[in-house]
Amino acid sequence: MDFAFATEPGPDRPNEDHVIVSAGLAIVLDGVTQLPGLETGCVHDPVWLVQELGNCLVEALTLQPAAPLGGILAEAIGQLRGCHEGRCDLTNPNSPSSTVAIARERGSQMDYLVLCDSSVVYEDSSGVTVVHDDRTESLPAYDRHTVARLRNQPGGFWVASTDPAAAAEAVTGSVALDGLRRLLLCTDGVSRLTEFFGISWTEVFGLIERSGPRAAIDLVREYEMNCSGLLARPGRRRVKRHDDATLAVLRSASRTGALDAGPVV
Repeated sequence: MDFAFATEPGPDRPNEDHVIVSAGLAIVLDGVTQLPGLETGCVHDPVWLVQELGNCLVEALTLQPAAPLGGILAEAIGQLRGCHEGRCDLTNPNSPSSTVAIARERGSQMDYLVLCDSSVVYEDSSGVTVVHDDRTESLPAYDRHTVARLRNQPGGFWVASTDPAAAAEAVTGSVALDGLRRLLLCTDGVSRLTEFFGISWTEVFGLIERSGPRAAIDLVREYEMNCSGLLARPGRRRVKRHDDATLAVLRSASRTGALDAGPVV
């Protein structure tokens, strides 16, 4: 089994998403956009962080192909700390951070991990299951001070940044490959199709099977242009109109012709 993918930045900005795919493995990362003027204590930006974290994850997964994904992520974050080379204040709560979604084939199982608001979605004989870490949706406030105070703290939310302990808060599990019909990983720039625009995951899977993963991003952009008024959450500031959008989707032998795979990165 292997994966196809598509990724696209929001207009006029670098892509803070990062995707890595290979036979039996997919990683999707979404760097948290930094607010203007925010002091992070770090010389690096989210683009650097997702690329370095991706490298650390691949190394850990290659050396320990059957290790629990939570332990893999903790090890990768620990290794990522060394990549700062002593130039950054790793105690700053606003240090660059990223969401994480991983799917890994292991024997007769597909293991998955989700940290923060990226998603893993799969369909088997029980129907469609959405694996999502929704703790960012229930914070008491969303100003920069409250978010910094609750980032990687009990009662708050957890992201991959400078604290390996955040990995223990990830949502993890496994699904049997026998009977697994569909699976994808995506950033919230893609899941807004279902969260805001009323498209079901079954419809998203169908679109991808017909036209490839790029078609899902094209549909996101169409809705962003024509239905931007739907991008709102009660009690929270308006969601940005365009976001980086990335997804990786499982290709089974019976459907490889229906999916447009990009090059492995």
